[in-house]
Amino acid sequence: MDKIIELKNVKFEYNDTDTLKAVVDGFNLSIERGSFTVILGHNGSGKSTLAKLMNGLYKPSNGEVLVDGISTLDENSEIEIKRRVGMVFQNPDNQLIASIVEEDVAFGPENLGLSPDTIRARVDDALKAVDMYEFRRSTPHHLSGGQKQRVAISGIIAMEPECIVLDEPTAMLDPKGRAEIINTIVSLNREKGITIVLITHFMEEAELADRVIVLANGKIIDDGTPKGIFKNVETLKSVSLDVPQTTELLYALNIEGMPISTDVISVEETAELIYKELNGREV
Repeated sequence: MDKIIELKNVKFEYNDTDTLKAVVDGFNLSIERGSFTVILGHNGSGKSTLAKLMNGLYKPSNGEVLVDGISTLDENSEIEIKRRVGMVFQNPDNQLIASIVEEDVAFGPENLGLSPDTIRARVDDALKAVDMYEFRRSTPHHLSGGQKQRVAISGIIAMEPECIVLDEPTAMLDPKGRAEIINTIVSLNREKGITIVLITHFMEEAELADRVIVLANGKIIDDGTPKGIFKNVETLKSVSLDVPQTTELLYALNIEGMPISTDVISVEETAELIYKELNGREV
């Protein structure tokens, strides 16, 4: 597959009481075009820094970040990089700037200098993509948290990026809002082919990804499929991350003497596995 983002031997550091402190150092990572990657990590693991490096908001102190082969250090290519990789943050209120939903979504395309007809078409398509078209003339602050975040995502979609990086977009939402956003993200990836990089610490959000990367102290400590990652319960617990409840149950059964596979995630698979295990024993 084609790589849309590459980090090559990247170092990023910031001033901490007049001392330079490295958040990531010697960091290497590639994101494949069309993929859905989740990056897991506890607070301070470097995951938000990584997100901002991916679309050029942060520049590497050393090494190189390439977006579609373009270096984020190239000042003449900043607009092109932002067009290719959109960014969605934690708090939707910090991203909504207009008093009407459709005007907010139009802000990005307007800054690209597009024609009014093109902007109109992009705004309508973007709002439909996140199921918010019926709210196009609403006032953003009257919307729920999940609806606001979907409007923020539609503003990025209207710029037609090839990749969207989402930095803990569900952290401030209730369960209903979180479900709305995850359904939207999955749809954008599977139906629109948009590359997704989701930064989160919610395990259930990672279950739907193609690839899960676990960060700790600015380093990748695990990288694989969701099933492969969640099997490594001790590794996740060692960096203060939880595992899905189904994995936790199977892990506990193993500890209690039932040698059962932990290579499943969904509730249905887990129930079937336990049922087969119990029916193979004398109970």
